Amino acid sequence: MPDPNRRRAILTGLVALGILAASPAGAGTPPVSAGDLAELSLEALMDLEVTSVSKKASKLSDSPAAIYVITNEDIRRSGATSIPEALRMVPGVQVAQISANRWAISARGFNGEFANKLLVLIDGRSVYTPLFSGVFWDVQDVMLEDIDRVEVIRGPGATLWGANAVNGVINIITRTAEETQGGLVSTGFGSEERGFGSFRWGGEAAEGLHYRVYGKYFDRDSFKDMNGNNARDEWEVTRGGFRMDWDVDEDDLLTFQGDFYRGEVGERHLTVDALVPAPATTLRNEDVDIEGWNVLGRWTHTFSPTSEGSVQFYADRTKRDIEFASEARDTLDLDLQHRFGVGDRHDVVWGGGFRWTKDRTQDSLRVHFTPEQRRDSLLSAFVQDEIELIENRLSFTLGSKFEYNDYTGFEYQPSGRLLYKPHEHHTLWSSVARAVRTPSRADDDVSLVQDIAPPGGPPLFLGTDQIIQLDGNTDITSERMLAYEAGYRYIPSPRFSADLALFYNDYSNLRSVEGVGADFVTAAPSVIVLSTFGNNFSGRAYGAELASQWEVRPWWRISGSYSFINLDLNAESDSADVTTEMGEEGNVPTHMFHLRSFVDLPRNFEFDTLLYYVENLSQGDVESYVRVDARLGWRARDDLRLSLVMQNLQDSRHAEFNDTLLWPSSEVERAVYGKLEWTF
Repeated sequence: MPDPNRRRAILTGLVALGILAASPAGAGTPPVSAGDLAELSLEALMDLEVTSVSKKASKLSDSPAAIYVITNEDIRRSGATSIPEALRMVPGVQVAQISANRWAISARGFNGEFANKLLVLIDGRSVYTPLFSGVFWDVQDVMLEDIDRVEVIRGPGATLWGANAVNGVINIITRTAEETQGGLVSTGFGSEERGFGSFRWGGEAAEGLHYRVYGKYFDRDSFKDMNGNNARDEWEVTRGGFRMDWDVDEDDLLTFQGDFYRGEVGERHLTVDALVPAPATTLRNEDVDIEGWNVLGRWTHTFSPTSEGSVQFYADRTKRDIEFASEARDTLDLDLQHRFGVGDRHDVVWGGGFRWTKDRTQDSLRVHFTPEQRRDSLLSAFVQDEIELIENRLSFTLGSKFEYNDYTGFEYQPSGRLLYKPHEHHTLWSSVARAVRTPSRADDDVSLVQDIAPPGGPPLFLGTDQIIQLDGNTDITSERMLAYEAGYRYIPSPRFSADLALFYNDYSNLRSVEGVGADFVTAAPSVIVLSTFGNNFSGRAYGAELASQWEVRPWWRISGSYSFINLDLNAESDSADVTTEMGEEGNVPTHMFHLRSFVDLPRNFEFDTLLYYVENLSQGDVESYVRVDARLGWRARDDLRLSLVMQNLQDSRHAEFNDTLLWPSSEVERAVYGKLEWTF
């Protein structure tokens, strides 16, 4: 029987295209434009320089990787109010909102709240936590108006960025202080956005020394749970920070920046009140305190037109007070990098780094870490050589990352990339790369009570209470991936582009959950059913991602993407894991697509529409859904913008993910908000 949501997606897409076709384009006369689409021109985008692929500035159109760039203007006109919302427009990246303050985000599969194969950086600072190998998205934020671009690599980036950059890298890059001079005030409210505001001021303290300071606050309402009740997952955060950029002379640039935040997130989680008797677990609401700060310094020196180096250092502190798993973490990181040319054909970049981190955890009846405090360090080095075989036509890039960590010891992650331009309108590229996901603190030494089963029930059907417990494994090894990629870019004119990426990933040593037996506790009486982590899964993922952009008129641009992925996992013959395969495969949508339209209307109005389709997830019985957003903007004066944003217009609420171990999921609700932005 046809999927009604898929049919609705197709019909909605046709209606949207029909509306676009009936727009002022049919008149053939360009309206009086606000002029913002000039900032979105495809020619400028293809000439945009990115740094995530080779750790040096290179044209987006000449990058031998599946890379997508979200510009500042893309974010503004999408109406996104958070970084995860902005990532929805990236082909091959699955963004699933679990609750009002939690997301599952990954590229090319293996998604979940604790997705562990996607590395995320903000201005060169890693926000990937060693606690569970993933990202706390509720604390990853910046002032969106100050973002220059978000570079997203689908596929391995481990040769330059190191372990855990397995399925992708998200690199969030903010504008320099010189680019954000003057003042900006932004404020608004709505049905889910109960209130938000931000302020930024930039100035010049001395010749060549620019600075900015900012403050930001938001208060977001809770969603509904699966039964239509208040999910109690509201989200409130205050944030501030600064940045200084000093052009000391023509060869030296110093950057110093920092941020701090404090807030509360509402959570409804399963709490263990007592180990026995069963049932001894309850669903409890809690306001979780979150806070942290970071400072970063970077010195960049230009030795010659073909040689430059940089030294970067940052300190980061995070703290999360939650009833069953509190953590405080301090991180220090030093990174050195040098790029130089050898003759006319070689461009070499090399570097090294050291990272030290210390955490302090607080135990509960449900979660326990042994030891409660731990210090870990990471030593790394990398080298990469881009060799121009035929000038402006054929190049080959070869390199590797070498790391030593406290969990698995020595790791290496090489890659080779080939770029061929047979014609100025055509670009072909291919790559082979190895990447690893190193164990986390939780993989190694956690003890987690997953559930307490009453007498007579599964898994053992005994006459006593059964404590279902998962323990870490100090012998667990790194997950490994060998990735094969190929791509084609077609840019026949400055008004149209198409980008196709194909991939095949071969995984080994994937994490599994293995039963290890049961212990009888006579004092209770009860039985502890024990399991632990192993490396007894392998698998393959293959797929395709197609993205295209078309400037229909100077005042109208449309873009869209389609992603296909197939994930197939297999347990080793000695594995007893019967849940990982179904869970990982069931959390990946086979098909996703999105369509965006940006239109400049007369009298300085803007009308932007966005449509997303995500196929159903068998894990958690999440139905396929269509999401439709719309934004009406008006530039009342050169220094004043007003906008009205409507999100999830297609239905009152829908689920996007439902596979969490610790927290129940909520349903994303329809929302509307208004925004005012004043620059001075």
